[in-house]
Amino acid sequence: MRRALSVVLLVLAAVASTVATAPGAAAGTGSLSWTLTPTGTDAQLRGLSAVSRRVAWASGARGTVLRTLDGGRTWRQVGPPDTADLDFRDIEAFDARTAVALSIGPGAASRIYRTTDGGATWTETFRNPEEAAFYNCVAFFDHRNGLVAGDPVDGRFRVLSTSDGGRSWRVLPDDGMPAALPGEYGFSASGQCVAVAGRRHAWIATGGADTARVLHSADRGRTWTAADTPLASSESAGVFAVAFRTPAQGIAIGGDYLNPTSGEDNLALSRDGGRTWREPANSPAGYRSAVTYHPFLHSTLLAVGPSGSDVSVDGGRHWRQFDDGTFDNVDCGWDGACWASGARGRVAVLRFG
Repeated sequence: MRRALSVVLLVLAAVASTVATAPGAAAGTGSLSWTLTPTGTDAQLRGLSAVSRRVAWASGARGTVLRTLDGGRTWRQVGPPDTADLDFRDIEAFDARTAVALSIGPGAASRIYRTTDGGATWTETFRNPEEAAFYNCVAFFDHRNGLVAGDPVDGRFRVLSTSDGGRSWRVLPDDGMPAALPGEYGFSASGQCVAVAGRRHAWIATGGADTARVLHSADRGRTWTAADTPLASSESAGVFAVAFRTPAQGIAIGGDYLNPTSGEDNLALSRDGGRTWREPANSPAGYRSAVTYHPFLHSTLLAVGPSGSDVSVDGGRHWRQFDDGTFDNVDCGWDGACWASGARGRVAVLRFG
């Protein structure tokens, strides 16, 4: 407990100092910075699951699944065998031994694998039988219950559900899902197109249509409602990631990935569980593909994208860029340790001071 409190105080001082840095200071200066770790791969790592300051998992292209047990000093490739043609865009780890990895793509390219021995062996627990279906991201309410969000099939978003920790999956009925807009789909840029909070609430991020929306379920995916957001939306724009600190307080982030340095209409906040969304006073200076709340500092958020990383210490109302490197995903472990992953095998740990 004493160590955890020390971490909290360090984080609080660091992020406050970073946000207070005078405008115009060089990115990467101040009290927050990313320290890159040697992963030994150049694969793009869009999947990330931070367990703690010592344990993290990352996943991505060419069947890559990595695990570290020593804070990033060393990484091991522990992916399922014979999956070099798969792209593991999302991974959810429960601890150092148990993880669920999702590969994306049409038809059989969308698969789910599960390990309980740190990646020494894997079990394929789902292979998409429908050529029209395409699954994007996965999230767990707890160690047993989780959802996978997919693109629309026959005009409605497709959702998978598990109640046994990912050992088995079933397609949820779509009669409780609102109709998709023309051209609407989900982005699998970071594995954060689906988010959960509490025991039953879930949200799905969308884009591609004339309006970027967030879908909300209060019953673990059986029924959904849709809400418009002010984020830009087109074939390359929309909500790329959602995160909720509580079933009421959340954030939607994204933008246009073809215009990565534009910060216009790329972020919105909700205080009512996603029923309504509003733009804050300012936002990150570019397209951002991932966002996370710090587990201890409930008003502190981190966001990353190809043009930089940003921090907010007031619940998302104001943002400060602290790094200009490229990342696709960001996540924090139970002990407050935060990690980022991205292109060319980049994985980094957040340092304070």
